[in-house]
Amino acid sequence: MTFHLDDFLPYRLSVAAAQISRRFAARYAEEAGLTIPEWRVLAHLNHSGTVSVRDIHNRVNLDKSMISRAATRLQEAGLVRKSGHEADRRLVSLELTSQGKTLMQRLGRIAEDFQTELLAEIGEDAPAMSRVLDRLITTQHME
Repeated sequence: MTFHLDDFLPYRLSVAAAQISRRFAARYAEEAGLTIPEWRVLAHLNHSGTVSVRDIHNRVNLDKSMISRAATRLQEAGLVRKSGHEADRRLVSLELTSQGKTLMQRLGRIAEDFQTELLAEIGEDAPAMSRVLDRLITTQHME
């Protein structure tokens, strides 16, 4: 049997994820001029509250330097507030400002609409696909 990259599941998952991410990125870029790292930082902060760059790094699959640059741009835009971490002065904590929370309300609706469209495209296979992704993600977190 000859190896074909197009049949290799990790490659196919990566391509699908990148295509979907770009499609969604176009929507929040149009709405708010955000990059993918900026979106991920905002979305994580919206869900988690005040956290460190390290916490975001562990959750959103981006390099710490990308997160730091995104956080700086978001702070300059008035969407994120940086402060010293209470327990460890080497860490920087991030939190959404009221302006950031307002933006995330709008972007949350856009994200929900995008997910609804995506699930409609997947059709009746969506529940099974969700279960498989949950299993793959859970397995990776256990290793």
